[in-house]
Amino acid sequence: MLKFLAIRDFVIVSSLELDFSAGFTALTGETGAGKSILIDALSLALGERGDATMVRNGCERAEIAAEFDVSALPQVQAWLSEQELAGDEGVCLLRRVLEAGGRSRGFINGRSATLQQLREVGEQLLDIHGQHAHQSLTRPDAQRLLLDAYAGITTQVEQVATLYRDWQALRRRRISLSENAEAVAAERELLHFQRNELEGLGFNVADWNALQEDYARLSHAAGLLETAGFGLEILSEADSSCLAQLNALAARIRDGMQHDASLGETLKMLESAQAELQEAVYALRHYQQRLDSDPQRLREQEQRIQSVMDAARKYRVAPEQLDEALQRIVSRLAELGGDADLAELEQQEKSAQQNYLAAAQQLTSARKKSADKLSREITGAMQTLAMQGGMFAVALLPLAEGNAYGLEATEFQVAANPGTPARSLSKVASGGELSRISLAIQVATSQVASVPTLIFDEVDSGIGGRVAEIVGHLLKKLGKSYQVLCVTHLPQVAAAADQQWQVSKAVEKGITLSHIAVLDGEQRIDEIARMLGGVTITETTRKHAAEMLTGG
Repeated sequence: MLKFLAIRDFVIVSSLELDFSAGFTALTGETGAGKSILIDALSLALGERGDATMVRNGCERAEIAAEFDVSALPQVQAWLSEQELAGDEGVCLLRRVLEAGGRSRGFINGRSATLQQLREVGEQLLDIHGQHAHQSLTRPDAQRLLLDAYAGITTQVEQVATLYRDWQALRRRRISLSENAEAVAAERELLHFQRNELEGLGFNVADWNALQEDYARLSHAAGLLETAGFGLEILSEADSSCLAQLNALAARIRDGMQHDASLGETLKMLESAQAELQEAVYALRHYQQRLDSDPQRLREQEQRIQSVMDAARKYRVAPEQLDEALQRIVSRLAELGGDADLAELEQQEKSAQQNYLAAAQQLTSARKKSADKLSREITGAMQTLAMQGGMFAVALLPLAEGNAYGLEATEFQVAANPGTPARSLSKVASGGELSRISLAIQVATSQVASVPTLIFDEVDSGIGGRVAEIVGHLLKKLGKSYQVLCVTHLPQVAAAADQQWQVSKAVEKGITLSHIAVLDGEQRIDEIARMLGGVTITETTRKHAAEMLTGG
């Protein structure tokens, strides 16, 4: 609900800060005192368009800030999170700045926001009923939501929406396949050929790497054999091979040790070198024996490498990516399906449509029953609100193929006077009538409506006496479930309020300024007496006012 409102330099308000309470609050005051300024300021905070004329004369900017408690509104908290506009837990702070030059800026929880975002969250927080644009009850989607909540079928509507989306997804897929059947068939044929070609290649990365290593060895076999033979010749097979000369040197060193034992260290190093060279000889002989120089195998490997390289060029990938190319082809074939898949898809679409229609028809039946009941309740309420002979109807307008919400659109229709045709609620001309009809709707649906704060402007236009008392009692009843604010000039309505604010204006230093005061018990008596008796307030008038406040 609305917790706090701050207004600065707006129209004829210099600075105003208001704390709001639950229940029913009445705003009263002399004609022209500026009672509607509060509503105008709230409308601006909730995303309505403004202009430079709203900035108080001589000031640089007007600023409005409204704080709402949203701890009991999970849908608002979810919206704020989705929009990345969440602030302190359970709080939604809307702020609007309007500069004298015409520039406008909006903020939600301290973050810059568009007017659309202000309107979207505002529609979930507050409704203004009267000659103002910010009225959810005139929107078709809000009317449908209200009827569905009244009928208790919100869960079924969500199920129907899911069935509708499933049906439409199958329908779009079937249409796409049908309209592109020839192109799909050609693509499928090409993909089959490509899949067979790549599968026939039998490529895998591990084999490819081993093939390249083996080919490199085979293609250089002659040179490698020559290298091994040269090594063996140098190390052990030539007359003056390394090992022969090393052996001769070692023999002479041993003889020399008979005369000088210090040559023992040198002999150890030579013997170690002999062992290492002998190991090298063994290794070269083993390598020479296992080295394959089969020309036929080499040609086969060359052909295999050429096949892989040709396929890689054809599919415009590196050889190592041929496996991935094959997987893409297989996946695309699965997406396209076959001729049998189109027939199956048509059957799936038909089944999905039947499921949707069956569920949607149940919605239609429930809506008709609740629409008739709601129409009677609101029509009955209108008779007590100075709209005798008026009629309210919840019309269900058939949709050719239905939509995500069922087989019909919802439209609230009103005939304000006997003999006049019913028209859409959004086209009702009289602000007073619209306010009273909205009041009747809110009272009838008070247990299911979701917007927590309701403001009524001109709800008492053109009425008085007994009807005014009825309006006051209805607003008080509504205040038990919602936060209700009403701008009124009728004492019967004001007396029914849980709290009362007085709007006044005065000239200060040549400047007209508007003020709002929260009235206590005696002040309420004086204000209602003024509303009853005009300029001269007698003791009798004050007594009557006191009786009205106590319900006497």
